[in-house]
Amino acid sequence: MAARKRGVSLSHNMFVAFVAVCTVAALVVTAASAYVYERAFLDDEHEQLAGECQTLASLLDSTDNDEEVLAGLSMGSLRATLVAPDGRVLFDSGADAAGLPNHADRPEVSGALATGTGSSERSSETVGYVSLYEARRLDSGDVLRISVDRAGAASFLTRDLVLLVVVAVCVVAASWGVSRLLVGRFVRPILEIDATRADASAPYEELEPLVSRLNEQRGELLERMSAIQDADDMRREFTANVTHELKTPIASISGASELIRDGICRPEDVRGFAGRIYDDARRLSSLVSDILMLSKLDETERVGDRTSLFGPDEQVDLLAVAHDVERRLAPKAARMGVTLHVEGVSYVIQGNARLLDELVSNLVENAIRYNREGGHVYVWVLPHDGRPSIRVSDTGIGIPGEAQKKVFERFYRVDKGRSRDMGGTGLGLAIVKHAAAFHDADVSLASKLGEGTSVTVTFP
Repeated sequence: MAARKRGVSLSHNMFVAFVAVCTVAALVVTAASAYVYERAFLDDEHEQLAGECQTLASLLDSTDNDEEVLAGLSMGSLRATLVAPDGRVLFDSGADAAGLPNHADRPEVSGALATGTGSSERSSETVGYVSLYEARRLDSGDVLRISVDRAGAASFLTRDLVLLVVVAVCVVAASWGVSRLLVGRFVRPILEIDATRADASAPYEELEPLVSRLNEQRGELLERMSAIQDADDMRREFTANVTHELKTPIASISGASELIRDGICRPEDVRGFAGRIYDDARRLSSLVSDILMLSKLDETERVGDRTSLFGPDEQVDLLAVAHDVERRLAPKAARMGVTLHVEGVSYVIQGNARLLDELVSNLVENAIRYNREGGHVYVWVLPHDGRPSIRVSDTGIGIPGEAQKKVFERFYRVDKGRSRDMGGTGLGLAIVKHAAAFHDADVSLASKLGEGTSVTVTFP
């Protein structure tokens, strides 16, 4: 079995991110500070160097031999260069003037020749240093240039490397501690989200969709668990009811046939026992047929396939179905003193003819079974809210208000004794409900005790 892959740790990722950001920020700030410091330092040096160049130029303007004056001065770290208007180096305090190249193209020299003053800076021959140049045009037309080497940013960083390393280590250590603290504060509320509560709240606005979805899924899970429990309870109850309903006619058939077989019953009673066996056998057959029908409907709803068990849909005329049921059940209605009436218009829908016949038959049989002698059963095929519908109404005993929501449950009987006496299986209206659902139809019931019941099935 493959090992389960561990998820990515939010705390670890946040910690690494904080440390990395702090470290990079420290390095960037250090480099930026070095650059800013270098610029400020070099600008001050340029300003000071320009002042010294001006002072020295004033001195040279007051003498006749510039080279001799420059040679006699102690320049310290400064380097003085005297350049002729054509770029020839006349004097240099740091090198032999004869060996130096023409300086006419140097920015500070060309700037001084053009405007009177010039300034520039270039990388020094010494790594990490910058050469600063200030030049001024003399009254003689020559250019006096003074230069000095100063440490640049790279030199500062190299020279203070140990100090920078110590600072970087301190920054990383501080960022490690701060990151640990912040990660704990940020992640702890997330870990404290209680997904088992129906009203779990999000500690952060960004987590609101996730927590809301968890709450919704918890509600959906509870509903599904409740539905599964209800289905299991219904299955248990259905099994118990089926067992009981099957045992009753089987026991009656077994008892009557045993009496006939053993010759215990009188000859004149044989006909009565045979009739009982026949009636119970028919009842048993009807019950088995209804159970099989419900099982097929349940399977169809479960797999979502309408055609595998009942075949493809076809064009069915609802009024024709009602008339077929009327012809088939008219004798039974006559025996019970009930009159059947079928009225309406022809409505052709797409559906299953067998199921539609079962639906109408069960409604009409119930209307006959729970009617009064001399009563009426009306079957109307008419539009209802612009949709085709079948309504079956009777003038029978009616259904009590508290029982109206339960009559479509399997094996539910308002009057169990009367139902068995009348031959009902307790599955008729359950078949009606599922057959209507098969056709995406709506079922509504209206009843008043002592006046009658009306059931309307409205198709899409």
